[in-house]
Amino acid sequence: MRLRYSVQPQTDIVAAMIENRGWRIVFRNPGSAMSRILACAIFLILALLAGCDSNPAKPVETKTEPKPPEVLTGRAAFQKTFIAARNYAADVKPFRIESTASTDGNGQDGKSAIWRASFASATQHGVKPFFWSGSNAPDAPSRGVSPGNEDTYNPGNASTQVFDAAFLKVDSDQAFATAQKHGGDKILEKDPSTPVTYVCDWNHNTNELTWHVIYGVSRETAKLTVAANASTGEFIRVEK
Repeated sequence: MRLRYSVQPQTDIVAAMIENRGWRIVFRNPGSAMSRILACAIFLILALLAGCDSNPAKPVETKTEPKPPEVLTGRAAFQKTFIAARNYAADVKPFRIESTASTDGNGQDGKSAIWRASFASATQHGVKPFFWSGSNAPDAPSRGVSPGNEDTYNPGNASTQVFDAAFLKVDSDQAFATAQKHGGDKILEKDPSTPVTYVCDWNHNTNELTWHVIYGVSRETAKLTVAANASTGEFIRVEK
């Protein structure tokens, strides 16, 4: 908004105008000195009003950039899900930790953008998975920790045999390093795009916690699967 003050000596008119609002104050006075004093006073008042515009400038909108994908080792992701699982039941114990291949992490460094840890509770008579996700993929779970669907717990089922979390001393990146020494390096040398996934569970035959390092998206389609002890990191065997 602009203010304009004008004097028209030919007609002895003193005028103060606020442009863009159409306001006009005109004095016609034989005693032009007083008219001009009043016009100046009104001009100053209108100038103050013009500074208090009722339409302030809108702040510039900034576009929020999406977070980059986050990847974690299996043990780090498990610890995050374990906290959430304890809210489900105080007596929960894990029976499986597994990663999921995604476009945000190929697993070749022992890390993944999606992990699932499954827990069982004797008091709840149920099993419940908890997901940790750092992925932006459209089909990935929500970022952070989120619960899955509860199912019935059967303590006699070998596939849901629980283990003490204290046995998990070796992380997935260490298991990957072991697998690389037993054929994994040749797989990735031949096909560097091969995803690596991980499963950690209790082997009831040998009574040891085991990392299964899977060169592929599943055990069924894997090019190679190597088992390593999740407590010591030692090589156990090539499973496929």
